[in-house]
Amino acid sequence: MADRTGIFAGEDPFALARAWLSEAGRSEPNDPNAIALATVDAEGLPNVRMVLLKEIEDGAFVFYTNHESRKAEEIESAGRAAFVMHWKSLRRQVRARGLVSRVEGPQADAYFASRSLQSRLGAWASRQSRSLESRAALLAEVARVTARFGTSPPRPPFWGGYRLVPLEIEFWADGPFRLHDRFRWSRPDPGLDWSVVRLNP
Repeated sequence: MADRTGIFAGEDPFALARAWLSEAGRSEPNDPNAIALATVDAEGLPNVRMVLLKEIEDGAFVFYTNHESRKAEEIESAGRAAFVMHWKSLRRQVRARGLVSRVEGPQADAYFASRSLQSRLGAWASRQSRSLESRAALLAEVARVTARFGTSPPRPPFWGGYRLVPLEIEFWADGPFRLHDRFRWSRPDPGLDWSVVRLNP
């Protein structure tokens, strides 16, 4: 559209999202890559939680988690999810929703290996989303897996990534008098071209 200029300019929404995230990295005090990830359970009741976005690929957004967690169960069941990434320092946000598939193999191995040792051991120790007797029990499990794996724990078979391929992406920027700027990129199928429209605030 003719008025999609300035911070909204460009023909690639993933490049635009990377540019916004890079800018937020210079101004946001903590975790500029934090996203509120939404899923739905078998009854259609939504769940939302904060996770860290780890990569913006040329056609998708990638994050990692325990494949046995509640979020993973809901993703596996629905095959769809949505997220919003909001930066108070920039007064901007990016929303996306679409189709989700697993990230495994060498890509997941490489990311797992890049994490701190404590985080890698914690991934083995935590039975994410399941009931826990006490913090002491969790720390005891950390000690057990530390004794087992030492300083080189492999990626757990129950841990990996998810790739969200969006059917919709919305870029939002704060405007004076609540007259915000919003542009929605949409397509009915990942293989088709994007359509971009300006939305009312």
